[in-house]
Amino acid sequence: MASRLDSQTVAATAVQEEAADVPSRLERAEPWLFIAPSLILLLAVGLYPVVYTGYMSLHNWTLGMGAPTFTGFDNFANAITSEAFRASVGRTLLLLVITLPVELVLGLAIALALNVQENRVLRTILQVALVVPIAITPAVVGLLVQLLFDNQLGVINHFLAQVGLANVDWLGDPTMAYVTVCIAQIWQWTPFVALVLSASLATVPGEIEEAALLETERWWPRFRKVQLPFLWPGITAALVFQTAFVMKQFGMIYAIQKGGPGSATQTAMLQIERTAFRGFDIGLASAQSILMLIISIVLAQIYIKAFYSEAE
Repeated sequence: MASRLDSQTVAATAVQEEAADVPSRLERAEPWLFIAPSLILLLAVGLYPVVYTGYMSLHNWTLGMGAPTFTGFDNFANAITSEAFRASVGRTLLLLVITLPVELVLGLAIALALNVQENRVLRTILQVALVVPIAITPAVVGLLVQLLFDNQLGVINHFLAQVGLANVDWLGDPTMAYVTVCIAQIWQWTPFVALVLSASLATVPGEIEEAALLETERWWPRFRKVQLPFLWPGITAALVFQTAFVMKQFGMIYAIQKGGPGSATQTAMLQIERTAFRGFDIGLASAQSILMLIISIVLAQIYIKAFYSEAE
C-alpha cells in the first residue's frame, strides 16, 4: 500500500515538474519567436541569393539556353584570367583607394564640428541635412552629376567660365570622367561616415572630456588620448561599410556614362552586368560576383584586425 502511494507521489511530482517546465521552454523560445520574421526575411533575401550565386558559379549556363552543366572552378579560372574583369577590379580598387581616405578625413572633420556645436537644435538640423545625400538613390545622383558636369550646359563649367577658366570635358575625357565619379562618390557617402563617427563621439563620457579639458586646452592631446579610443569602432564600421558600397557601386556610375567613355569608369559591377545580361554568361558572372565578395570580406577582416587592435 505504501509503495503504491509512493509511486503515485512520484508520478504526480513528475507531472508537476513537466508542467512547470513548459513555461520555461516557452520563455527560452520567446526571443527566437520575436526575431523569426526578420531572420526568415534575411535568409530569403540575403543568404539564399549568395548560396544560389555560389551554386551557379560552379556551372556553365547561358541565360535561357538549356540547363546548367557542372564545370567546377572553370568559371573562376576564366574570371581571373579575363583581362577585362581584372581591369574593372583595378578601377574599383582605385576608386576605393581615392575616395575612402577623403571620406574618412572629411567625415571626421564634420563629426568633430558637430560634437563641439552646443546648440542642440542646430546640431539636429545639420545631422538631418547630412542624411539627404545618403537618401538620394544612386541613379538620381548620376543624373545630377550629368546636369552639373555637362560639357556645354553644366553648372560647374559655367562657374569656371565666370572666373576665366576654360571648360573642362568632365564626361568626355576618360581621366576627368573617372575624377567625376570619385567626386560623386565622396559627395554622397561622406555624410554617412560623418554620422557614424558622430555617433561614436557621443559615447565619450562627459566627465572624461571635462577632466581632459582641465588638464590641457590643446586640441590634439585631448583628441588622441580621449576621443580617438572611442572612435576606433566607428572608424572600423565606416571603413567596412564604405568598402562594401564601393565594391557594389553600379547605379550611379551607370547613370552617369554607363561605364564610359570607353571603359574608363567601368567598375567591377558594370563588368559583371555586361557579362550576365549582355554576354548572357550567368556562370561566369556568378564567379565574378563571388570573387568580389571574397575581396570585400578580406578587406573587412584587415580593417577589423588593424583598427580593433588599436582600440585594445
